[in-house]
Amino acid sequence: MREIILDTETTGLDSRLDRIIEIGGVELVNKFPTGRTFHQYINPGNRRVHAEAQAVHGISDADLADKPGFAEIVDSFLDFIEGADIVAHNAGFDAGFINAELERIGADPIAPERIVDTLAIAKRKHPMGPNSLDALCRRYGIDNTHRTLHGALLDSELLAEVYIELIGGRQAALGLDMTAGASERDETVIATVSFGARTTPLPPRITDAELEAHAAMVARLGENAIWLKAG
Repeated sequence: MREIILDTETTGLDSRLDRIIEIGGVELVNKFPTGRTFHQYINPGNRRVHAEAQAVHGISDADLADKPGFAEIVDSFLDFIEGADIVAHNAGFDAGFINAELERIGADPIAPERIVDTLAIAKRKHPMGPNSLDALCRRYGIDNTHRTLHGALLDSELLAEVYIELIGGRQAALGLDMTAGASERDETVIATVSFGARTTPLPPRITDAELEAHAAMVARLGENAIWLKAG
């Protein structure tokens, strides 16, 4: 099972007007990172970066001046996500912006059934919250001290760890199909051990006095005593 943990940074909050300026993605196969990533800064054309957005991600118009437009990187991006489910935190935001960019160049949108929202999963699992990415990192003991600003690739890497914990931790992947190589590495060897008869029987643990006391108790219970019906 192939999944892409995805995050975007944008010029603002309105996908109809604002543009994507950074995409980051991390590949998981059977809930384990493969080491494959996607990262690209994108020139938003004539759309400027809002001051409020820049305060969140630290990306300025000057930083993007020499970067390619979305149409120039879309093929490599679509190749990276092809056939995979897309996992994002508050996925409606990221998917909305990506589909708006795809619509602008006449490409097909990402189908909603491919989208997995970790924020929705977190709200079901931790209804009292908080469920921001930083809060979930703290909850699951994931080191995010290097996250002073939002960044698409860094946030994707953190979200990959959070996602694995949200769905049950590392143990969640153990029951999934593995490649032949992994199966060979994880083979379990079962040894059969047989025991012979003792050369010297163990001494009885019940004394004669205890046996006599038990017999006297059973006699007092009468003919319906359960001990009289046993074996």
